[in-house]
Amino acid sequence: MKTRHLIFILFLAFASRSFGSYILIPMDEGQKNHLKSYGIAYAALQANIEVDWLLNYRGGSFMMYQNSAIEKFCKLRGVSYELVADVQKDNIYNQIADPEVNMDVVKLLKAPKIAVYSPKSKLPWDDAVTLVLTYAEIPYDVVYDEEVISGVLPMYDWLHLHHEDFTGQYGKFWANYRNQKWYIDDVMAQEAMANKLGFKKVSQLKLAVAKKIRDFVSGGGFMFAMCSAPDSFDIALAAEGIDICDVMFDGDPMDKDAQQRLDYSQCFAFKDFHIVTNPYQYAISDIDVTQSRAKMINEKNDLFVLFDFSAKWDWIPTMLTQCHTKIIKGFMGQTTAFNKKYIKSSVIILGENKSVEEARYIHGEYGKGTWTFLGGHDPEDYQHFIGDPQTDLELYPTSAAYRLILNNILFPAAKKEKRKT
Repeated sequence: MKTRHLIFILFLAFASRSFGSYILIPMDEGQKNHLKSYGIAYAALQANIEVDWLLNYRGGSFMMYQNSAIEKFCKLRGVSYELVADVQKDNIYNQIADPEVNMDVVKLLKAPKIAVYSPKSKLPWDDAVTLVLTYAEIPYDVVYDEEVISGVLPMYDWLHLHHEDFTGQYGKFWANYRNQKWYIDDVMAQEAMANKLGFKKVSQLKLAVAKKIRDFVSGGGFMFAMCSAPDSFDIALAAEGIDICDVMFDGDPMDKDAQQRLDYSQCFAFKDFHIVTNPYQYAISDIDVTQSRAKMINEKNDLFVLFDFSAKWDWIPTMLTQCHTKIIKGFMGQTTAFNKKYIKSSVIILGENKSVEEARYIHGEYGKGTWTFLGGHDPEDYQHFIGDPQTDLELYPTSAAYRLILNNILFPAAKKEKRKT
């Protein structure tokens, strides 16, 4: 894939450009392949072609100078596009600039360097972010504990946290899967890595990794996490110096006063939550609502709504919620959604199911950087079980929820021009 991508970039860099003509990649309902559209925009940035992201214009469209290679690859990848003359482009930008219209333009200037925190071993589940990056043909590097501890994160602009349990409890899979070979192998591999890196317990290694990731964000990095990673990340930080793992996870009992000693000030997003200490319960805290919502929500009525933000003033949340629909189909995960009463007041809720007081998509700042959390495991597989085959995104090229992931991919490339007063 990387070789093909490099050829594409070189082709773009040397392709002919027609001045006074532009390519518009619409992102409304008329777009045939929303997901690959992001890959076209990313590749253009890699070839030093500036891209304008037209917030709230036809679903968050992309505009760039006409380039013969871009046209060719749009055709090859099934991406809808339109050629726009200079006068048409001016009319579009004048419409967007109207102070009465909730639209704006952000410039995408440089392709962000992407890392995915993911185990190198084969585990019986996949990851939505790596699936959609691969489908959109956006390159990324895989890093895991050894690389993170060695200090590689500052080399990257954007980091995704794969399905992970940063508390050292192996996803609380012990109750149902402790005799499965994949679980036994994973525990052995995690323990071996902890020992190699000088930690007595996996929970201590995962805390050290979480702190490295925290420092990456604090220094200006962009972090995105889904499924079990968001809440387990915050819980690990809150539990520094506290043993919250029972004997079957780390060889000794947990601290009896663990709950009372949690330090919520260390968390990015959550506060006042309670850890789940029962090793037979498939949950690590009450941040997640998977079990509490079960009697009220099913696949037919599981939806969440994206908020409307002011594009001209709240451009970051506007950018993160660009989509061709405001109503998104829900999907379950080890962490499905976040209980709103445990979310800090500083957090921006991007999408919610108000009927059951749960947030699905949240965002915030930490130090000089930002983080975004999305509940659920696979946007196009409502209840993805261990061992299920991975989703074929060729069947879902216009997936709204997968678009939310890709919005975050382009976020580090964006620069908002200062408004004239």
